[in-house]
Amino acid sequence: MHLPKWATGFGAQVIAGLIVGLILGFIARGAEVEWLTQTLSWVGSAYVQLLKLLIPPLVFTAVVTSVANLRKVANAARLAVTTLIWFAITAFVSVLIGIGVGMLLQPGANSTVSPEAAAEPSTTGSWLGFVQSVVPANFLGLTGEVTDDGGVSLTFNVLQILIISLLIGVAAVKAGAAAEPFLEFSESLLKVIQVVLWWIIRLAPIGSAALIGRAVASYGWEALGSLGMFVLAIYLGLALVIFALYPAVLALNRLPVGGFFRRVWPVTTLGFATRSSMGVMPVNQRTVEESMGVPREYASFAMPLGATTKMDGCASIYPAIAALFVAQFYGIPLHFTDYMLIVIVSVLGSAATAGTTGATVMLTLTLSTLGLPLSGVGLLLAVEPIVDMGRTAVNVTGQALVAAVVAKREGIIDDSAWEDNATTTAAEARV
Repeated sequence: MHLPKWATGFGAQVIAGLIVGLILGFIARGAEVEWLTQTLSWVGSAYVQLLKLLIPPLVFTAVVTSVANLRKVANAARLAVTTLIWFAITAFVSVLIGIGVGMLLQPGANSTVSPEAAAEPSTTGSWLGFVQSVVPANFLGLTGEVTDDGGVSLTFNVLQILIISLLIGVAAVKAGAAAEPFLEFSESLLKVIQVVLWWIIRLAPIGSAALIGRAVASYGWEALGSLGMFVLAIYLGLALVIFALYPAVLALNRLPVGGFFRRVWPVTTLGFATRSSMGVMPVNQRTVEESMGVPREYASFAMPLGATTKMDGCASIYPAIAALFVAQFYGIPLHFTDYMLIVIVSVLGSAATAGTTGATVMLTLTLSTLGLPLSGVGLLLAVEPIVDMGRTAVNVTGQALVAAVVAKREGIIDDSAWEDNATTTAAEARV
């Protein structure tokens, strides 16, 4: 029997991988099959590592090339400003949703978590830390530290790489004809990286199966325990953002709601499984370019920026509900000015945590601004992996949303990409 393309496309394969992963995870947890848990963990970690492998060269070549190509796009500065405005608009409404859900469900007052679980976080967010993280430490934006076993662990700061790339791209444009060979090399290298990247993306069904399987095997439902109401509040807030706010924004800008979610769904599910906005960024960028008609010149700028600073899940819903949880748990009343501070920190704070590790640092920034005890962070660590999956899914979906909306509003989107009412996407068609 001949199956329709939607049933054999990339999105369907990712969903099938998630289902297989759930089954394997329950088997590993229920039967306590250690070797299966270890295999799922190894395969999942390897896949995320592969995704992150190409991020530094991809961001560098894509941003340098996009800066050069933005000369062909009218109102490049307007595009950048409009992108930041839509980042702020969706973050503003998202944090209001988070506050509303937190006030309605009262997760802190309805929790039975032990006060003994309270613990100071190992890292905290600060506005000074943001300024320091923006300034590049070296040309490659890399940092290294010695591990306990004597090895050296290298990490990269994408925000620093983004700034370095922007500066070099602008300098290359200013250099004129002398920089043309460099720009041609960057564009050529970008195409090579994209080919290799697509090979890695094709492994997404396997990687998704391993990642979701590992999550089920490691955490199961037992981790919810006394924090069930908090997890429910988080996921209710996330659901309202992705299934109410985002469709409203799409409809307002005359973009097909169903068509958007069909195209972005593989990215959403991959974000849910990987828990890494940066790891999903290459897949997300390819999706908005090929499936949503967003020009590559703009997508190469917007998607890396969004992956570091556009976090409706981590920087809006989560810190709002978590801050209310901590206040309710300790019996500390919040006033109108406190709620306004939560809104301000959430709208601006995404950038403040871009060079660090997302939601926990964002929460400490919110708590310290409100004067709430930082030890409240420890109360929520037990369910961190569970809520992080939903947060990341919303993050990556919102990043694609803003890119499509801005391209549509500025009249640079390829409308023909939306004219096909079939459920296949451009990325799937290449499989």
